[in-house]
Amino acid sequence: MEKFLLTISREYGSGGRIVGKKLAQDLEIPFYDDEIRTLTAQKSGLSEEFIAKSAENLPNTFLHNLNYSAYSSYDSISFYDIPVTDKLFLAQAEVIKELAEKGSCVIVGRCADFVLRDNPALIKVMLRGDPKDRISYAVEHYELSPEKAAEKLKKIDKSRNNYYKYYTNRRWANLDNFDLVINTSFTGIDGAVSIIKTMLREKKDIK
Repeated sequence: MEKFLLTISREYGSGGRIVGKKLAQDLEIPFYDDEIRTLTAQKSGLSEEFIAKSAENLPNTFLHNLNYSAYSSYDSISFYDIPVTDKLFLAQAEVIKELAEKGSCVIVGRCADFVLRDNPALIKVMLRGDPKDRISYAVEHYELSPEKAAEKLKKIDKSRNNYYKYYTNRRWANLDNFDLVINTSFTGIDGAVSIIKTMLREKKDIK
């Protein structure tokens, strides 16, 4: 099987994590989501809780563009050289590249589509959905009230957009960033999995 690196970006409540996990199980390849945070914590020496919160508390600037490729390695950077949030992103990027070197895999979020942008094996997918369906998904899967789910949808989508913009200087929802965009309100979870597998078969000769 030809190597591929599938990255999944997703709107909150569109089912990105479940789609990614089902794909990885069906194709018998690794699936990386929370594992990346654990590995980043090990590399940086900071807690997973701190890493999770750092993405929600970025400095309020529209001019930031971290050129992490300018650094030879994460270990060569001093905590005094750059903000700790940037250092964490560099550690996370290094973890993602190390995982990609091991072979085919599915990676959810964490700007992996940008981090791996020069890798010829990269395939970038974006999952979205109608707000009412995403709210219903959050109510069902995360045990939230409809009001709380609607509030969280707006907050997390905004947070993901800001995080992506801060570290890539790109707009998160720009369709030009992706090879395939799927509306899971139309396809459902299993339909999205099927569509991605069809694309992989056509593109990467996967059985």
